[in-house]
Amino acid sequence: MSQFFEVHPANPQARLLKQAVQLLERGGVLAVPTDSSYALVCHLDDKAAADRLRRIRQVDDKHHLTLLCRDLSELANYAKVDNRQYRLIKAATPGAYTFILEASKEVPRRVSHPSRKTIGLRVPDHPVMHLLLELHNAPVLATTLIAPGEADPMNDAEAIRERFEHEVDGVIGAGACALTPTTVLDLTPMATGGDPEVVRAGLGPLAPLGL
Repeated sequence: MSQFFEVHPANPQARLLKQAVQLLERGGVLAVPTDSSYALVCHLDDKAAADRLRRIRQVDDKHHLTLLCRDLSELANYAKVDNRQYRLIKAATPGAYTFILEASKEVPRRVSHPSRKTIGLRVPDHPVMHLLLELHNAPVLATTLIAPGEADPMNDAEAIRERFEHEVDGVIGAGACALTPTTVLDLTPMATGGDPEVVRAGLGPLAPLGL
């Protein structure tokens, strides 16, 4: 049965999030709030946990998983970012955007897209995620929490706990999140002079980025 951590959405209790981080570091999968919807997360370097995360979501290895990072400098450790890409990312973070970029050697091969060697990265704008990432001192591997057979992400912690209590190790409840997933931008064409491609128009607005 999963552990439930109820935290304040704007001023989360560090002692509770430290317990959640301990679950991550022992190979756990957590349901966590973000600035778009709830997400499933696990330790980046734990293959068994990543495999469990995919099984819970019922997605295969062609489904892009996302690295949630604390800031731009951490993001740049895990992706190859040129000056043009960096300016766009800087204008959009933190926020509800996921960027598809060429993965750096810091990303385990099993995590990047098998045919393209790319990775999705983002810097979420949510106090709970900020503190969780700070306490974990590393990015986490994530995917939007959409129950198998459903089309929309989940945003109620109690409903998540009831639905996944035997599949996830912990649920961090911090009130309702948005029901809209992130805007996904493929920035890999920019590396050869092209324009970013909008893979999914979501919560992050496109107009401020000139798209």
